[in-house]
Amino acid sequence: MGTIVLDTNAYSAYMRGDGRVLDQLAKAAIVYMPLFVIGELNYGFRGGRQFRRNQKELGSFLSKPTVQFWLPTVETAYLFGKIKDRLKRKGKPIPINDIWIACASIESGSILISFDAHFKYIDGINLWRD
Repeated sequence: MGTIVLDTNAYSAYMRGDGRVLDQLAKAAIVYMPLFVIGELNYGFRGGRQFRRNQKELGSFLSKPTVQFWLPTVETAYLFGKIKDRLKRKGKPIPINDIWIACASIESGSILISFDAHFKYIDGINLWRD
């Protein structure tokens, strides 16, 4: 496998030791962690009792040689508008952050690792099938 983008729930599954996600991470040459996933994780950490531990574990994960932090570009913003418009026209809205995460996957040409079914409504996305 070439490159993957991890959704928030895929990172959480990895941290729980989910073998399906571990297998995909082991095969990937590059693992992209979008800015939006980091934000969602940080929000979740703040609602729990192990904030410092979770932050430290995320920092360790982000420092792995195959993991790269993914930042949006101007092209990402145009892609976001296109995807959001198409979803609206289909009557299939999804959470805003998930549109940004989809943009990261499409723009980077990566497979999106997620357990959210609503990504299937996005044209041009390469979804992982477990």
